[in-house]
Amino acid sequence: MERIFTYFIPTSAEGSSILTFLKANGYSNNIIKNLKKTPDGILLNGIFRYVTAILHENDTLTVTLIENDIDTSIVPVAAPLDILYEDEDIYVINKAAGMAVHPSINHYENTLANALAAYNKARHTPMTFRCINRLDRDTSGLTVIAKHQLASARLGSAMKNREIHREYLGIADGYVDDCGTICAPIARTADSLMERQVDFEHGESAVTHFKRLKYENGLSLVSFLLETGRTHQIRVHMKYINHPLIGDFLYNPNDHRMMRQALHAYRLSFVHPVTEKQMSFTAPVPDDFIIL
Repeated sequence: MERIFTYFIPTSAEGSSILTFLKANGYSNNIIKNLKKTPDGILLNGIFRYVTAILHENDTLTVTLIENDIDTSIVPVAAPLDILYEDEDIYVINKAAGMAVHPSINHYENTLANALAAYNKARHTPMTFRCINRLDRDTSGLTVIAKHQLASARLGSAMKNREIHREYLGIADGYVDDCGTICAPIARTADSLMERQVDFEHGESAVTHFKRLKYENGLSLVSFLLETGRTHQIRVHMKYINHPLIGDFLYNPNDHRMMRQALHAYRLSFVHPVTEKQMSFTAPVPDDFIIL
């Protein structure tokens, strides 16, 4: 994979070094390190220059990002993929319920990473898997994946700065209030590597906004907007307010009205990491949500 980025230096960058300019534009130390090793990785007005070189207004800076390494830890395994959007920098994928994102001991070959590796192998394209917003195995819906280091660094920064906006749909037990905000810190439970709990003493800040969309047959269809992205955040918060998601084996283990936790990543919006265009996607509500 080769991506060439061309920058026309504005007045505001007059007198800055190439290093300062690149860092201000989202290039991590690791990316810059790799660029230094790339032949003609950094050209200033068509001439190779070190990152200490000084920029002037109307200069042309050309950066060539090359990634040809294949992540051999991910075995290509063909599986259905619902790719809603793809360009040179990112994928947006509607992940199916029951599919883990990353390989693990229990899910070595049946993950989103395996399926995407097979997709790229068929196109003779090297791939390093860089998922920006990881979903639980049994949560369906939208996830964005970066194709290269720069897209990953910029999207990772956007996630950290709460600039990637995510709306989830869930089916909760009982009559949930019209709307509200749950501010309750989350931490691991003492006896489990997987399970989380609300913990006001040791937990990390977690904020979930919710709005009930529908109530029927003792169930509430709820929209969730996340301010933070803690592991199992919605699932833990809904248990905390005594309206756990149905089908949730971990936080509502006696409920079997669905075969998985009733949670779907419905809408995703963010600024594209390269074009800087506003992107917005929705994933159709899955068939098993017809229960409501």
